[in-house]
Amino acid sequence: MATLTVPQEVPSPTQDSETLRKAFKGWGTDEKAVIQVLGHRNAAQRKIIRDTYQQLYNQSLIDSLDSELSGDFGRAVILWTYDPAERDARLVNKALKSKNKSLDKLKVIIEISCASSPHHLLAVRKCYCSLFECSIEEDIIVNAPPSVRKILVGLVSSFRFDGAVVDLDVADDEASKLQEAVKLKQLDQDIVMWILSMRNVFQLKATFESYHKKYGILLHEDIKDYSNDLLVSLVTIVIKCIISPERHFVEVIEAATDGWGTDEDALTRAIISRAEIDLIKVKKAYLDMHKTSLDKLVKDETSGDYGAFLMALLGQ
Repeated sequence: MATLTVPQEVPSPTQDSETLRKAFKGWGTDEKAVIQVLGHRNAAQRKIIRDTYQQLYNQSLIDSLDSELSGDFGRAVILWTYDPAERDARLVNKALKSKNKSLDKLKVIIEISCASSPHHLLAVRKCYCSLFECSIEEDIIVNAPPSVRKILVGLVSSFRFDGAVVDLDVADDEASKLQEAVKLKQLDQDIVMWILSMRNVFQLKATFESYHKKYGILLHEDIKDYSNDLLVSLVTIVIKCIISPERHFVEVIEAATDGWGTDEDALTRAIISRAEIDLIKVKKAYLDMHKTSLDKLVKDETSGDYGAFLMALLGQ
């Protein structure tokens, strides 16, 4: 379900490194060459290119990109060139260290916890410790708003079972427990935190379906109107990410492109993080919801090398 396109005959890592080095030489950077190479290589290939570039020129490819590229284009290419686990570790750290701990900043932690595989989350946690000499959990306790620390720690600490195992009796029972918490307006109960952070995705979907059948309303619809609390908003995104990651990322893209200006960081994150996972599903969901293509939206909202790079990741 990836949109990333890789040529049938891929040049050797040495050739790609030489192409990039040549693109950096002279008075200006050959941005098209950068897009042609890095915009059409998967994560494993990009890692080998990074290693080869370092061996050939005794310089980090990331450092070269940072010195040669700028603006939204530079930030997007660098984010893409990182190993996916390192990329997400850096995004989490940036969100936790930002002065504004809004829901928009914290979304990335939910996405990595609920819309990624357990193995990827584990890789992100390991990379975070290596890069920042502390765990994600430690930084959440120190930096996240108090009302959401418990749920965020639970989400990043969990290693969900990655199989399609469902117990319908458990789903019915836990739907009742969730409804009780909603009725009492106490989403911070330990049982709520435990269900959302520990159960496998298939079990949670069954629980949410049971909630809908028993109470005639979707769980995230049942909680959205009774409070503007950050915890309620965060739990809503957790539920949406588990039910349909592609629709969640459509909403991220909608928010990033709504209004007078474009939130390039959010748009970049959505496209880059899903290009090798399920961006085809995101594109289909966007088309179903808006009757127009995501490609057209990105063309309209971006320009220049930045736009060309995102279009490459979209499969153009």
